[in-house]
Amino acid sequence: MRSFAGRDILSLKGFEREEYFRVFEVCDKLAPIARDRLNSDLLANKILVTAFYQPSTRTRLAHEAAMLRLGGRVTGFSDVRMTRAGDFYQESIKDTVHMLEYYGDVIVMRHFQQGAPAEAARWASVPVINAGDGWGEHPTQVLTDMYTIFKELGRLDGLHFLLVGDMRMRTMHSMSYAMAQFDIEATYIAPPEMSLTDEFKVEIDELNLRYREVEHIEQAIADADVIYMEPVVQPDYTKSRDERAGDVALTPANYQVTKKLMRGAKPDSIILHSLPRMDELLEEVDYTRHARYWVEAYNGVVMRMGLLALVLGAME
Repeated sequence: MRSFAGRDILSLKGFEREEYFRVFEVCDKLAPIARDRLNSDLLANKILVTAFYQPSTRTRLAHEAAMLRLGGRVTGFSDVRMTRAGDFYQESIKDTVHMLEYYGDVIVMRHFQQGAPAEAARWASVPVINAGDGWGEHPTQVLTDMYTIFKELGRLDGLHFLLVGDMRMRTMHSMSYAMAQFDIEATYIAPPEMSLTDEFKVEIDELNLRYREVEHIEQAIADADVIYMEPVVQPDYTKSRDERAGDVALTPANYQVTKKLMRGAKPDSIILHSLPRMDELLEEVDYTRHARYWVEAYNGVVMRMGLLALVLGAME
């Protein structure tokens, strides 16, 4: 298995099966720190630089909380408009990263341009973690999701995933790569204009992922062990910021999870959603035995603790 020390976390394509379990093992060791709201000195004297060119709540704060829990420090920006990359100068990623690498020991980047974190990694002498790049990937979120599923259901092999939402989403791409490393069967449900592209189907076919596409969630809910959701009402992820102007469309029923729908689900099936949500996942579902998205959010801190400890060489 490759060492994680000094390694960039940019994509789950090529992330090996045993590497998932190694990350999970480290997360298990560090989880009591987050669970009991403790602090450690594991990453004392280390600095995390957050470079968020796009809005974030959970991803940015989970990385920052993880670093603080492990005794490290945090600096960075969360509004590109307040940087030289977002004002008159439009500073390049290369020039920005050449500066950021002197300010800390690891860089976590979210960007509206697909491939931007990989470009940053070309120029950085410190590890770069992709916190979401346009329509590209979101590896730390999906590592969190897979860890949550493993902890909740006790396995990954032999499960059936039902993926509902916009298949252009970066989480859906990373999740597809992750599923291909396990004996997982996938069912995708999306509006036609948001369905799997022919190019992406070629990729997952080459990875031997077993999958099908159906039109309505009711056609697959009874078979699902994991319901993995994203909205079908989306902002434009190629923009640094896409603010709502007026009313937005409502989610059609065939892409919506309700308490009534879950009556037809397996008793032990679970629902994950990376959040934020709109009306595709009603609040009434929060109070069912299937909801795991709040556990998923907590595990986001644990997962980032594990990844930071690994890439900074504090655990091997």
